[in-house]
Amino acid sequence: MKLAYLASALTITSSLLAAGSPALAQEKTLVVSEWGFSNEALEEHLYKPFEEKHGVKIVRETGNNPDRLNKLQIRGGVDVIFLTDAFSQVGLDAGAFAKIDRSKIPNLSDVYEIARAPQGEDAGPAFTVGRYGIIYDADAVKEPITSWKDLWRSDLAGRIAIPGFNTSSGPLTVIIAGERVGADAFRDADAAFASLAEMKPNVVKTYTSGSELVNLFSTGEVVVGALQDFAIPAIQAAVPSAKWVPLEEGNWGIFSTANIAAKSENQDLAHAFINWRLDPEVQRNLNITTGDAAINAKTELNAEEVKYAAHGAEQIGALRKPDYQALNAAKADWERRWNEIFGN
Repeated sequence: MKLAYLASALTITSSLLAAGSPALAQEKTLVVSEWGFSNEALEEHLYKPFEEKHGVKIVRETGNNPDRLNKLQIRGGVDVIFLTDAFSQVGLDAGAFAKIDRSKIPNLSDVYEIARAPQGEDAGPAFTVGRYGIIYDADAVKEPITSWKDLWRSDLAGRIAIPGFNTSSGPLTVIIAGERVGADAFRDADAAFASLAEMKPNVVKTYTSGSELVNLFSTGEVVVGALQDFAIPAIQAAVPSAKWVPLEEGNWGIFSTANIAAKSENQDLAHAFINWRLDPEVQRNLNITTGDAAINAKTELNAEEVKYAAHGAEQIGALRKPDYQALNAAKADWERRWNEIFGN
């Protein structure tokens, strides 16, 4: 009897395993590679609701842009990757991403045109955008700053911080330096870097993180900073007289993109997650809690809720975009020239 019972139990267990019993089935996972900022807000408004809706566990891999892209290319294991556009272009050029099926991302129809396909129809969309511009302490700088060209003013000697070259916005400073003297930095790098060298006496520091720039402002080491707008709230909290500048030439846009890894085995779920990141309510909640600019036209926000971020078709549509393929081709030469001016 005991042997018969044991044999029967084994048969039932084997049948359950063969049938893929829900109790024994492995939980679905989606691996998302992102920066690791604003963890609580992202968990509440982005990840947890998606997990509940789709019955999936999201695993997050965090770190800076180049390290995460490098990991994806070397060892895979990632489904969706968030990168700023300079680095997603590197991945696109290397064939690291799958072709996006836009029919599986219905929320794209409500996204501002500039963000739908910032790097081509086969590449992933932008889900938010930051502005590269200037902030300054209005109590410490007598003459208002209104233009990128003001970074070269003699009264600002030893008072400015700019991003390092290997940040998302650093290379844009080279383009800006060229435009100051009427030169296209891609065609005439000599003129652009000669202009940049003229800025050097004004630059106290080339910083590598927003927190570093906040510290420079809070200690009074700098009174002017070229920066992405995500750092505005922290700087203004430390220096209430700090003022974000509407620049005559306009702001550059730093687009955060979502792409699917070429080796992902969860293509449909990955598309669904990108679509969820573009949902108007998700966009609204993350604008309020993290400052991520909403790029879905159906997202409703009042003036206070968009105090720091770009908002609306007019503001976002006017942002300038560089040619990242040309920039990446020039990057090695530009980095060498940059280091000759500012050091490694």
